[in-house]
Amino acid sequence: MRPDVAAIPRRIKELREILEISRADMAENLAISEAEYEKCENAQTDIPISMLYNIAEILGVDTTVLLTGDTPRMRGYSVTRAGKGVLVERYLGYSYRSLSFNFLHRNMEPLLVTLEEGREPELVTHPGQEFNYALKGKMRITVGPKSFVLSEGDCVYFDSALPHGQSAVSGPAVFLTVIKE
Repeated sequence: MRPDVAAIPRRIKELREILEISRADMAENLAISEAEYEKCENAQTDIPISMLYNIAEILGVDTTVLLTGDTPRMRGYSVTRAGKGVLVERYLGYSYRSLSFNFLHRNMEPLLVTLEEGREPELVTHPGQEFNYALKGKMRITVGPKSFVLSEGDCVYFDSALPHGQSAVSGPAVFLTVIKE
């Protein structure tokens, strides 16, 4: 399933307005300027996944609602078949597939991430912890002041409050990330 990425900011705006939350309050809760928030809500800039989690929390919805407009339904278990899940192409050279989008009240987010070579890592922070497991190719991960190259089968677990980002090394890379906020 591929969500309409342009619909994500529209959903955010609609929910914000329904809940009568001002743009200024959203920006303050996200610790960004109101101008930065307006660019996100007006689809003038990409919304990082960590910010999507924070927005979903502020709005009291699951991230799946923001990504697809649909609500997760599964309790107890959820199966996602190979090549399925919600695919989000954040920007050129970086895409991820949500592997647990249909599980209700999940407390971690497993994502299958594909990186193309040549993209500089965008350093992000978010509450919680993160686990990255290299599945294909090589990736460079920066966590705080350190950078590591991970090859197939290598992994790293870290405090995601530290600035972090990933990039492909010598061709495309695919990795599993599990985010726990």
